[in-house]
Amino acid sequence: MVKGISRQVIVVRSPDPKLFEQAIFILRADAPEQGITESQLLREARRAVRHPAPEKKWQSVLGFGAVWACGGAAVTGLVWLLTVLL
Repeated sequence: MVKGISRQVIVVRSPDPKLFEQAIFILRADAPEQGITESQLLREARRAVRHPAPEKKWQSVLGFGAVWACGGAAVTGLVWLLTVLL
């Protein structure tokens, strides 16, 4: 339970309420001190709703790890082959 804290929020209604009714943004405590106008806050909130931050692409990270694993296995196999032959 949160007690004695008041926060400023921006509520942006969804243009297509099939899945989401609204998005709620909680302003940082120092936001009013930065001289940002209300219209700038609303514009930034709407931009965040339209163009969310890109998610991390785990597929590329996993693919990159697979390349290193195969490379390491190939080097290990070559070292083993050279020790057996020599």
